[in-house]
Amino acid sequence: MKIAFIAMSGIRACDTELLELGLTLPGFVERSKQIASLPSLGLLTLAGMTPKHHDIHYIEIPDLTAESTEVDHFDLVALSSYSAQIDEAYELAMRFRARGVPVVIGGPHVTARPHEARKYCTSVILGEGEPVWLQVLEDAQQGRLKLIYDARKLDFELADAPMPAFELLKIENYNRLTVQTSRGCPHNCEFCAGSNLICNRYKQKPAEKVLAEIDRICEIWPHPFIEFADDNSFVDKAYWKALLPELAKRKIKWFTETDLSVADDPELLRRMRAAGCAQILIGFESPTRDPLDRLELNRNWKLRRFAQYKTAIKTIQSHGITVNGCFIIGLDGQTADVFDDIVAFVRETELYEVQITILTPFPGTPLYDRLKKANRLIEPANWEKCTLFDLNFRPIGMTEAELRQGFHRLAVKLYSEAATQGRRNAFKQNFRKNVAVEKGNGYVLN
Repeated sequence: MKIAFIAMSGIRACDTELLELGLTLPGFVERSKQIASLPSLGLLTLAGMTPKHHDIHYIEIPDLTAESTEVDHFDLVALSSYSAQIDEAYELAMRFRARGVPVVIGGPHVTARPHEARKYCTSVILGEGEPVWLQVLEDAQQGRLKLIYDARKLDFELADAPMPAFELLKIENYNRLTVQTSRGCPHNCEFCAGSNLICNRYKQKPAEKVLAEIDRICEIWPHPFIEFADDNSFVDKAYWKALLPELAKRKIKWFTETDLSVADDPELLRRMRAAGCAQILIGFESPTRDPLDRLELNRNWKLRRFAQYKTAIKTIQSHGITVNGCFIIGLDGQTADVFDDIVAFVRETELYEVQITILTPFPGTPLYDRLKKANRLIEPANWEKCTLFDLNFRPIGMTEAELRQGFHRLAVKLYSEAATQGRRNAFKQNFRKNVAVEKGNGYVLN
């Protein structure tokens, strides 16, 4: 079969004023470009496990006006999309179906809304794609695709994960590639639309498989920048302490997402730095304590860690690893003071980078269910607003207008050229001072 793996790529936002601001805010645009340029690791993984006798193609479509939507005939199309682009994915699926081409869609959104997705595609994959993909291919060849392939109760191990088909990519189109070391997260944050929505437990990929994927990337892209596609790296710190010396041998630079606990382990931080870790992203969510209460539903982990926020940032950055601190606007318990509170927090901690988003009720999350039950969703099925930058719920503690306008003003303060460069200069100066101190103590950071 001739198979197309199609990703709906790019950043979406409905807020035209924010989009216009973004054109002039370097700090805001930089991370947006990084996210927008990431390939779909899920589709590349399925492509990697597709038997070689099939003719496979990887295609990214930034929007439905792109020329790449008018593609050659395929025997099967696999589509991947986040909630913000799902309506475009549905429209594209209908275009293919009108030509008689069967379409399969998977991912967190359709796992949460399978009956919606069934209206537009031939088949829906619920949960992880790997356990059912070979069955999908067999059924497609026989012309008997099922409406739903439900992998949620199948026990798939990352030890069985295939090598993603990185060779399908035009490397010059990317500034970083993704590798996954784990799936899931031990925390249960109310708002999170990560892999917990498709994966029922935390899983770790064997280190030798991770290294093999990095080696494969290095074959086609010398000295790559890797983004580990984990919801929470370093949960298993012993695993990473064994992996990091091997990563150091590859001489790559990399980025990942994690939680505050990395600051508890200086040895881990030293090994991360020596292995090429450039930056970690941490979800602080709020610069003040009260809005964190019950945000993490298992053990109230975020609230219990709040007192350590500022010292943790200093500790991590003193090792030469920059911190990208994430804050959510619109949490219950926040007032219009949150905008000034974030600016003050960023200045005091000298965060290298900061990411602000608007609280977003993604389908399938406890947040969506809670706000819907309380009649606080503005448009419950307007997935186009699931962008992290558009408001689609009724906040408490400030008006909708105060939230939108405050978000715009905050973006200007944080992402102006002067503010962005000031944070970077402060990090460099502090790190140089720390290196001098460490040299005086007989230890030199790499």
